[in-house]
Amino acid sequence: MSRKLKIFLEMIKFEHTLFAMPFAFMGAILGSIVVADKLPSWEQIGWVTLAMVGARSAAMGLNRLIDKVFDGKNPRTAMRALPAGLLTSMEVVLFVAVSMLILFFAAFRLSDLAVKLLPVAVFFLVFYSYTKRFTWLCHLILGLTIGLAPLGGWVAVTGEFSWIALIFYISVAFWTAGFDIIYACQDMEFDRSEGLHSIPERFGLSKSLWIAKGFHLITAIGFISMMIMTDLSWFYLIGIVIGITLLYYEHSLVKPHDLSKINIAFFMMNGIFSSVVFIFTLIDVVVLYG
Repeated sequence: MSRKLKIFLEMIKFEHTLFAMPFAFMGAILGSIVVADKLPSWEQIGWVTLAMVGARSAAMGLNRLIDKVFDGKNPRTAMRALPAGLLTSMEVVLFVAVSMLILFFAAFRLSDLAVKLLPVAVFFLVFYSYTKRFTWLCHLILGLTIGLAPLGGWVAVTGEFSWIALIFYISVAFWTAGFDIIYACQDMEFDRSEGLHSIPERFGLSKSLWIAKGFHLITAIGFISMMIMTDLSWFYLIGIVIGITLLYYEHSLVKPHDLSKINIAFFMMNGIFSSVVFIFTLIDVVVLYG
């Protein structure tokens, strides 16, 4: 049983939940403060956490199912659980179904608007995995999907939208699209051979890395704009400065002629980025409202 659980967690890269989870918390905290001038309850944070785990687990399970054939052909992914025969397709289908139920249950415990937006979230969770079959804009679709984490956190505790929530959503969407472009560079030749689409496949490595930098510039502008639009102050700004520095360092690790440090750039830098921005936002909020 423990071995099977370990395989499932490896399949969905559970540890990478760290990428988006801090922004879901940040959305919940900022939304509650902006709308209600108070911190969210621990109960709300608990349901947001459960919704995030359910959504991300379902998304990754679906992605592995939909991409099973391509994963088996790609030397980089051939040893993933499904193509390697460590899990059956039916087991993954059941895993996705349970994950969806967890997402639905958590949403019903949060707000009516969160429930009404569930079909949109499910659509993006399913749709993303098919996009690289027909468009190199797949990275942006992934960004729009992952960006639902902070937007979902905001909506879950407030039951409403705002311009700040939209700016936050766009910032996280372009952050995600940017690092996904970097990660996709290592599959450029495979994508071309299989007729799959991506920005690296379309524009080549050098131009793709510049596009990723442009996307992360949008992210930086978005996070700075949020400071102007809210009561966030110097602690938040310090976190953003550190975060932007991390993004700069991430891009310095990857060169068109040297992709050997992609895993460090992708896994480590982005996990630290979201955590740092969230932690300094939390410090700022606790100082102001604690």
